Amino acid sequence: MPTFGLLALGALLRGALLTQDAVWAGIEKLIFWVLLPCLIATALGGAALASLPVGTMATALWAALAVGTVASIALARALRHTPAAMTSVLQGGIRFNNLMGFALAGAIWGLPGTALAAVATGLIVPFVQVTATLAFALKDGGRVRPLRLLRQVLLNPLIIGVLAGFLFSALGGLPPGLSRMVQVLGQASVALGLLCVGAALTMAGLALRPGSQAATAALKLGAMPGLTWALCTLLGLAPEPTAIAVLFMALPTASTSYVMARAMGGDAPLMAAITTSQHLLSVLTLPIWVWLLKG
Repeated sequence: MPTFGLLALGALLRGALLTQDAVWAGIEKLIFWVLLPCLIATALGGAALASLPVGTMATALWAALAVGTVASIALARALRHTPAAMTSVLQGGIRFNNLMGFALAGAIWGLPGTALAAVATGLIVPFVQVTATLAFALKDGGRVRPLRLLRQVLLNPLIIGVLAGFLFSALGGLPPGLSRMVQVLGQASVALGLLCVGAALTMAGLALRPGSQAATAALKLGAMPGLTWALCTLLGLAPEPTAIAVLFMALPTASTSYVMARAMGGDAPLMAAITTSQHLLSVLTLPIWVWLLKG
């Protein structure tokens, strides 16, 4: 209820009180560049590195994402989409809303869940960013620049937060005064982030290519978490990291997918429709996955 309640409140605020786009753009920038990296660094900084199953989680998540990438491209081709529309299906199939993931992981699994959520974020973000960037570069026969791609990944604030968290963990944690300040900043990211996600959703394009929306949602909200669970079980991953890995793969696509589609020549209207429909459907699917994982 708190997670989806904040999404609904964000949509209400966007329509009734904070109607200016610049307000939400500023809040989103603050969350992406400052607040969420602080949450990640705090969660990892207080964790014991040896206790985190990073290697096994990486194997399960990256294998699932690789299959999801191939499945998304095959789905787009089966639906006879243009290259631009294919990038929207791809983003809808493999990207994830990490703010919802942190909110749920922390609320249900506590501090250990938040630390594992930071690990999952650090593993998923580089894969999906590289894959999406390559898809946009190649859709019109463009050229890939490896150094530029590497720079984009390394300068991603979420990756910086993960690296800082691992560094602080190796050093025994953040300094006492700094630790509390970073912790407070990180706590602000969840509520503000969910409000921004709700404000970004739009009902205007839900009638656009409903078959594509439904197929992409079935892949992202059903097949991807199911595949991840199977891989985690096969690899012998413990129940709690398995739960976090599956939860993050069951999340709807990132609300920033629309921004990327618009900026890089993708099918922005289709991306907006996929983003909104997945968030609406996740009201039904996420509680089911959480119930199964808790069991």
